[in-house]
Amino acid sequence: MARRASKLASLAAAASGIYLYGNKFLDPNDFGVVRVGRAIATTAVITYDYLTSLRGVPYGSEEYDFLKSQVHLRSAERLRELCCANRGTFIKVGQHLGALDYLLPEEYTRTLKVLHSQAPQSTRQEIEQVIREDLGKEIKELFMSFEDTPLGAASLAQVHKAVLQDGRTVAVKIQHPKVQAQSSKDILLMEVLLLLVKQIFPDFEFMWLVEEAKKNLPLELDFLNEGRNAEKVAHMLKNFDFLKISRNLGKLYSEMIFVNGFVHCDPHPGNVLVKKCPASGKAHIILLDHGLYQDVEIRSNAAAYLPQITQLLNNVPRQMLLLLKTNDLLRGIESALHTRASASSFLNMSRCCIRAVSTYQRSKSHSLYRRAQISLTEALSLWQINLYELFLWLKGSQLGNWVIALLSRMHHSTY
Repeated sequence: MARRASKLASLAAAASGIYLYGNKFLDPNDFGVVRVGRAIATTAVITYDYLTSLRGVPYGSEEYDFLKSQVHLRSAERLRELCCANRGTFIKVGQHLGALDYLLPEEYTRTLKVLHSQAPQSTRQEIEQVIREDLGKEIKELFMSFEDTPLGAASLAQVHKAVLQDGRTVAVKIQHPKVQAQSSKDILLMEVLLLLVKQIFPDFEFMWLVEEAKKNLPLELDFLNEGRNAEKVAHMLKNFDFLKISRNLGKLYSEMIFVNGFVHCDPHPGNVLVKKCPASGKAHIILLDHGLYQDVEIRSNAAAYLPQITQLLNNVPRQMLLLLKTNDLLRGIESALHTRASASSFLNMSRCCIRAVSTYQRSKSHSLYRRAQISLTEALSLWQINLYELFLWLKGSQLGNWVIALLSRMHHSTY
């Protein structure tokens, strides 16, 4: 009798497990032992491949370069498979590695770049579970309609188009389930594995990646912080009519759910839609406008100076890195739109920076005279930008061409 009851219990447990797995309630990736074991195994295989594949091959020979490229490619593919299997934090780090042109071998960046467009999607059932646990309500209570297919999916969250009960169309950003709970454990696991790899390969300098993840990932997972930042940006850029900036809806978002106004943008040149795009191509910071030879030279030698580059970037304020990256993006946009001559984007960014710095300085000053001095300096700087903008307009206009031609003739006639 006891044996029969035991068999029935075993069958019931197996059937329940199959049912839960089939309905996505139970996922092997949720078990820490599975995620840790997969990461350890992948790291061990990659390390063994590097140690054995190049053994006995003369360094610098054609055979060595060929074999090294093959090892890079195999290792990158294994790393990509690990990121896709463990998802969440692993995909986030893999995306970051895929954008490190000039620092990683091309085999890695080319292979890992696909993670930008192949992020996993949570099912409708998982989304409903996150909303139910975080807001304590069902989707039907919050939204008149909610599109099942996401507008976009990233490593940590995905965005759905929905309509509120009052008729407003919104974009709902929802974290993938369990990402927040697993993130700290994933980062610790990566740190331990990278320390072990560094013991085997002393020249391996990628611990900075873990430090960056430790600092930035908690902020990225906090959608309340994202909402506050969205409000700040909207306030800072409210005077720019050509920008369409969505407004967040504070009462409807939490640490894992962010409800934002849905921005419609007409496809006309005068309308600019500001959105976050994945890294596409070259992650220049200051490596711009180089010819083919310089590009090859940088790609070949930058990895050798990775420790120095890392040390330099760690000493640069994050605000300055943001300005440099923004400058990089603006160059690419204006080149594509053929508006580099007017430099309008750079001038607008300069105005924003001047106003932001002046506002910060005034907030820290308790002297009325000092605040007046800061405001005067701000006004003079903005006036200089306006004057330079006028100069560029004249230079690009027909009137400006006539003036330049006249001045050139006058210059030649004096000699």
